[in-house]
Amino acid sequence: MSVFGIIAKETCNVAASTYYGLFALQHRGQESCGIVVCDDGLFRSHKAKGIVNDVFTHRVLDELGEGNMAIGHVRYGADNVAGVHNSQPVIVNHYNGHYALANQGSLINGNELRREIEMEGSIFHSRRDVEVIAYLITKQRIKCSSVEEALEQAMYSLKGSYSLLVMSPTKLIAACDPHGFYPLCYGITKEGSYVVASETCALDSVGAQFIRDIEPGEIVVFDSNGGIKSITTHCNKEKKSICIFEYLYTARPDSVVDGYSVHKARLNAGKYLALEHPVEADVVIGVPDSGLDAALGYANESGIPYGIGFIKNKYIGRTFIDPGQKVREEKVKIKLNVVSDTVKGKRVVLVDDSIVRGTTCARIVKLLRDAGAKEVHMRSSAPQFLNPCYYGTDIASRDVLIAANHTVEEMEKIIDVDSLGFLSVENLGKIIETENGCGYCHGCFTNTYPTESPKIVEKSKYEYKISERKRGK
Repeated sequence: MSVFGIIAKETCNVAASTYYGLFALQHRGQESCGIVVCDDGLFRSHKAKGIVNDVFTHRVLDELGEGNMAIGHVRYGADNVAGVHNSQPVIVNHYNGHYALANQGSLINGNELRREIEMEGSIFHSRRDVEVIAYLITKQRIKCSSVEEALEQAMYSLKGSYSLLVMSPTKLIAACDPHGFYPLCYGITKEGSYVVASETCALDSVGAQFIRDIEPGEIVVFDSNGGIKSITTHCNKEKKSICIFEYLYTARPDSVVDGYSVHKARLNAGKYLALEHPVEADVVIGVPDSGLDAALGYANESGIPYGIGFIKNKYIGRTFIDPGQKVREEKVKIKLNVVSDTVKGKRVVLVDDSIVRGTTCARIVKLLRDAGAKEVHMRSSAPQFLNPCYYGTDIASRDVLIAANHTVEEMEKIIDVDSLGFLSVENLGKIIETENGCGYCHGCFTNTYPTESPKIVEKSKYEYKISERKRGK
């Protein structure tokens, strides 16, 4: 998931700018998307299932029209109830006015808060945390003098990860959880419009110059006159814990997360992977797209030639974030095609960003075997994925994780590789070469989390059910 927002000094085509921003963030979610435009205090919105380019046609963008503010969201489908009712942004009308809200993240106390709110008589229309957050903000807004004050008060009740954009008729407000799990930054265009986005690549797409990251716990308020206000009530309350998966998989390689290049981090991951798991081979290839930089790092360090092993269908998105295991497996068939000349008769080092369920990489290995690869040595630029993620990856159970249920030797047989190696947790901490002591969340690898675990975990909300796995589906 990701968010994008823009606020201009004058009325302009903010819908188009938001479209370009979301297009740059499409890699973070392909199940649904939405945009809300503010024009002189009036909201116009459109959201639907599908990718940005399909949902926002010329006709739709024309209907959204011009305005001085807009927020947008892309979402990945993580459960069987994926649909437009779970799409964002959401619009809230209340006693004191209205606002729109978009969020990236997952609350560890979301189910608890939902039950409390339901017991008060409220009705939910979706299963997303954004609705819980909206209820809390609205409850405070009735008592507070401004939306930002209401958000400030609501944040006392929120636990877990969230990167929020709130758009009132006169302000654009951005907020990050006190741990800073997911990146959120802002910049300015040459016309003086402020832009907020989940990644710096989205700023680049609209010609905005990066200003800075929004700090963990910070609320930043932008007004249409160009004013900025920072509220730091919730800052420095927790240790910074950026999701390490941003550097390994989620973010685009041309983005800069918390001051460090994602491309450089992946090169480093490949370098340390080569030092830890050397092998005699003829060529190193990466799994497009997030495995390519690590493969290059592995090749540079090992001295083994780097090659293009796969051609990716540019019209197929990421399989890891598709809604359902069967969909992921089917997409692999048409997503990748082997460059046989690169691998035929050769000993191949195959580098991927991570191994989660194991089914996708097994199919990729089969593609290489069928193309004539003599040996396949698989390397993961992430450590073994052993534990659930409660902050947005939507892996709620160890039961779906191949590394949590099998030894390395067993995984080699399941995936059908000649050898298998993972980046160590020790070297994981070295891939981000910063002097500011940047902290990150690695709970999915180490079982050490920045927060307490959720008290209520509804496994049924996740797409890959244990019962289906046991039936062999």
